[in-house]
Amino acid sequence: MSVTGLPPYDPQNIFARILRGEIPCKRVHEDAFALAFHDINPLTPTHVLVIPKGAHVSAADFHANASAEDIAGFWRAVAQVAKSLGLEASGYRLLTNMGLDAGQEVPHFHVHVFGGKRLGRMVSAG
Repeated sequence: MSVTGLPPYDPQNIFARILRGEIPCKRVHEDAFALAFHDINPLTPTHVLVIPKGAHVSAADFHANASAEDIAGFWRAVAQVAKSLGLEASGYRLLTNMGLDAGQEVPHFHVHVFGGKRLGRMVSAG
């Protein structure tokens, strides 16, 4: 296990394969720092995933090990994606899961961009 409590980065995870072009995606944005694409099982009218180009298993791994340039470039890409999707006026939610209790399904750091409808409470009390 890594320091973050997650397994080491697996270069065969689905997002790594998408980055290498082995699996197609419905691309929204790509630059030197990030790739953004529509989620194949959207939870809101707009549901886009933004993934960094580097091999980072979690937010903790990304922020501890990526360069300052990569971190800034990634977060600028996230903001650009929300803007390009027309979500700034009505609002949107950014979410990243880290670890099993949070529901992280793919061991590659990623941010969900949710929008297109009123989203309600962030976390249920249940």
